[in-house]
Amino acid sequence: MDSNPALCTAIANHITTTPQQRITFAQFMDMVLYHPEYGYYSSDAVKIGFQGGDFFTSPNLCADFGELLAEQFLQMWEILGKPVPFSLVEMGAGQGLLALHILKYHQLRYPDFFTALEYIIVEKSPTLRQEQQQRLQDFPVRWCNLEDIPPNAIAGCFFSNELVDAFPVHQFILETGKLREIYVTTDQNEKETNAPCPSFVEVTGELSTPQLAEYLDLVQIKFAQNAYPDGYRSEINLAALDWLSIVADRLQRGYVLTIDYGYPASRYYNPRRSQGTLQCYYHHRFHDNPYINIGSQDITAHVDFTALERWGEKCNLKNVGFIQQGLFLMALGLGDRIAALSEQQQSLSQLLKRRDALHQLIDPTGLGGFGVLIQSKGLDKTEVSQPLKGLTLPE
Repeated sequence: MDSNPALCTAIANHITTTPQQRITFAQFMDMVLYHPEYGYYSSDAVKIGFQGGDFFTSPNLCADFGELLAEQFLQMWEILGKPVPFSLVEMGAGQGLLALHILKYHQLRYPDFFTALEYIIVEKSPTLRQEQQQRLQDFPVRWCNLEDIPPNAIAGCFFSNELVDAFPVHQFILETGKLREIYVTTDQNEKETNAPCPSFVEVTGELSTPQLAEYLDLVQIKFAQNAYPDGYRSEINLAALDWLSIVADRLQRGYVLTIDYGYPASRYYNPRRSQGTLQCYYHHRFHDNPYINIGSQDITAHVDFTALERWGEKCNLKNVGFIQQGLFLMALGLGDRIAALSEQQQSLSQLLKRRDALHQLIDPTGLGGFGVLIQSKGLDKTEVSQPLKGLTLPE
């Protein structure tokens, strides 16, 4: 398998320094994806797109996704009274395509808004940051860490597309009706074979932190009920709550817009979803084994939107609305774009390709089924009363 031996060795060495010779799955996933030298997102391993990539996102399909989001950001600016600057903070900007589509569209269509706009990118991956800086060199974009933004500094919108699914998650399993955490340790049998690359196995133990039980209380999931089978396993994303706490602290007034694949808690922790949602992506194929292709594949878990909504409320974020991506984009005008295709002067192959891209954005079994969560902070009654276009479905 295509594992990075240096990364595997670094993880194994980290495990040997811990008192119980094991680490949580969240720590393992964090090292696999974000180790400063060898992690998937820190090295040249990360590849996004159709050609030679491990996965693709909505901005890879066409500019329309970013342009329709741009329409929503324009309305947010107008609702807030057209503040200058209006800060758009994109967290986890991938290749910079979404930023490019948004900025180009605003520059061309809404020069007043473009002038008022401050575009900030928060990006952990040095490789992706370099690609973003190259792609966006003609635009006034600033890069920083989320922690570097002062409290209550942002009037505008924090937004992300497929970010939260890549946060490290804790894994748990039900054993004889009790909640047990899944830990990762080195494979002891391997020492006898002198394998060149350490490999890893799972062990279970007590919960590593009371925050895991508190999380389940937050989303009102009770595993003591008989509905859940023995061996049921799933994930808990504590990192998502930490991230949202920081975002809420940095936002003075405006919105938080989160787009990702996931479910409300009742669907996420459905007894029938007995093996959780963890998935690995490697050359456009997905599987559920995080212990192969270490450092060469993406690892994700679906987002629990109920947790983001309820934790947001504790952080003074008000729920504005939750909707499927397909409906969100249709409300912002994607249907008009599909209808206008027949009037465009394009070859048949170009026309079919564009139609396919637009339909993929709203396909309820794919990207169109993603969740769009919008939260707000610091809005007065008049501002709150103005419905957002993306949440306003046509009659």
